[in-house]
Amino acid sequence: MTLESIIKPLIKPSVTGNAKVEITKVVCDSREVAPQSCYVAIKGTKLDGHRFIDQAIQQGAVAIIAEIPCTKEARAAGVTWVEVNNTREALGLVASAFYEFPSKDLRVIGVTGTNGKTTSAYIAHSIMKKEWFRAGLIGTIVNDNGSTSETATQTTPGPIELQALLAQMRKNGCRGVAMEVSSHAIDQDRVSGIEFDAMIFTNLTQDHLDYHGNMENYFMAKAKIFAQLCRETKGKRKPTAIINIDDPYGKRLVEMIGDKMNVKTFGCSIGADFRMTFHQSTARSSEFKLDYKGKTYLVRVPLIGKFNMYNCLGALAATVSVGIPIRDVITHLTKIPQVPGRMELIPHARGFQIFIDYAHTPDAISNVCRTLKDLTSDRLITVFGCGGDRDAEKRPLMGKAAAALSSLCVVTSDNPRSENPDTIIKQILAGMPAKGRVVIPDRDQAITAAIMEAQAGDTILIAGKGHESYQIIGDETLPFSDVSCVLKAFRLREEHFNKLQS
Repeated sequence: MTLESIIKPLIKPSVTGNAKVEITKVVCDSREVAPQSCYVAIKGTKLDGHRFIDQAIQQGAVAIIAEIPCTKEARAAGVTWVEVNNTREALGLVASAFYEFPSKDLRVIGVTGTNGKTTSAYIAHSIMKKEWFRAGLIGTIVNDNGSTSETATQTTPGPIELQALLAQMRKNGCRGVAMEVSSHAIDQDRVSGIEFDAMIFTNLTQDHLDYHGNMENYFMAKAKIFAQLCRETKGKRKPTAIINIDDPYGKRLVEMIGDKMNVKTFGCSIGADFRMTFHQSTARSSEFKLDYKGKTYLVRVPLIGKFNMYNCLGALAATVSVGIPIRDVITHLTKIPQVPGRMELIPHARGFQIFIDYAHTPDAISNVCRTLKDLTSDRLITVFGCGGDRDAEKRPLMGKAAAALSSLCVVTSDNPRSENPDTIIKQILAGMPAKGRVVIPDRDQAITAAIMEAQAGDTILIAGKGHESYQIIGDETLPFSDVSCVLKAFRLREEHFNKLQS
């Protein structure tokens, strides 16, 4: 493929040298450069890729895309130089062209928002897979290319990996893909070059302020992707915004883009295009009534909690918008899978319930606790902590939310990273009353203590890590699983009570 062909999507690039040079690889990491590579210099949060241009040339790069004018060294080496205003945006566009625009051949559903991205993407993927046999999934837990799946390392991968994934999905016969779109990914232009058919906005609550600084910046990062969609068309089809109007930021988003693109709203509010009018849950499933285009449908799903019904509504609206008949969608919703670490019920036979959930924001932990409290005949015991090197302002808010709805809170660690776990815990405790809490910094011991404490009728919530299989302490990433800790604690409990009986 020639450089000329892969830079066609760029707006007025300044080219110095031979634009017809052959390109066999596009990279943004100088260590990955091989002969005939095109190296894109990215200004990162810690390192500036422009510092490594000479290294890339020495390793065989034949083209450089950068935000600075062509250097004497590049001219002397006969390297073709492409100057652009924004290399982050350019990288996505170039990667898309290099892989021959895979998103054009797929129905692409994106999901953005603070809470519910993973579950919504899982639901949309499940519906598309049942309807079309093959569909892709990109997100926090796993990346599924329609044939094989692998554990994800980022919620939204970088542009080159993203486009390669989409190209593999197309090759594997996928007709659609559901993908999580994080605020970091939007801000860093990782999804540049992807043509979305639908974008779900789930909600916006406090999170990631360590990165965005304040809620307004956080909201504008989310709004950026919708502003981009307003400018894009896909053949004769225009992308559709699927927005939760029960969320105040969702309402604001509709006001911003309502007359500029296709918008479909969901929620309980009067006027929502996909409106939930009734909801009830058991410990294993839920049902709700849906009003859509003058008709009422009964929807049953194997998930619990009103917040999960919002996830179902968003995924339902998005899959309908990409062409799947609503009655088929409702049928497929009855068979959606359990999402790992998202309100995951751990089965056992001791008279109490235990759930593992990824909830790691004040709003998320409040929603999960409220749902479980309504389904609990006795006490709700909540085990949780807060991550280190992340938004510290939400720590007392999480403590307050958990304490308000739990009979007992076991405050512990959750990926402390470089911070002192005791410091994090003190900040959590600042939002909690002294009564009804215990502190056990070791997460394994905290989970064991909660299970040893539980009695018939109780519910235990283990929040914060969900599907994660590691614990980050200092510079080390150590194997750790909440599920494994629960199973081990069950064995210890059985041994303890067997000894008492004997």
